[in-house]
Amino acid sequence: MGILTTLPQQIETERLIIRTARPGDGAVFNAAIHASMERLAPWLVWVTPPPTVEESEESCRLAHGRFLRNEDLMALVFRKECGSLVGGSGLHDADWKAGKFEIGYWGHAAFSGCGYITEAVRALADHALEKLGANRVFLTTDDRNTASWKVAERAGFQLEGMLRNERLNPAGHLRDTRVYARVA
Repeated sequence: MGILTTLPQQIETERLIIRTARPGDGAVFNAAIHASMERLAPWLVWVTPPPTVEESEESCRLAHGRFLRNEDLMALVFRKECGSLVGGSGLHDADWKAGKFEIGYWGHAAFSGCGYITEAVRALADHALEKLGANRVFLTTDDRNTASWKVAERAGFQLEGMLRNERLNPAGHLRDTRVYARVA
């Protein structure tokens, strides 16, 4: 099979269904964010203030449009056995010429420690490198977000470096940013 030139609508692993966000997902997406605010708010600017169901629905609709244009994959991660939303991930800012994708992720607090997000991140990175012909899949995370960079390391990403005072965190303070990547 040759190299694919479109983002995947769905990827399955042993325990998960990883699929594009689509219209109608706003309520379940919103419920997961609200249930996980304490864990997400220190790291993710898009959860503060907490979005309304309507705003979450609009995010899913806009994300689906970007997916249809083959620009970005905002993925929701569901358990196969029961359909529970365990978090989100995605392949962002697709640069098809350079073969480069940024990966992002967040986890539902109720499923912390189960390995679902690591499994999803690994599957998306594998897909990008093996099926989409990516040369590089990378991610960035706040140096203080130990849980996030441990996911990256468990998913096979290598630390490339630290960008000191690189951006503001959600509290408005400068943060040091770890850069991780997997390359072909």
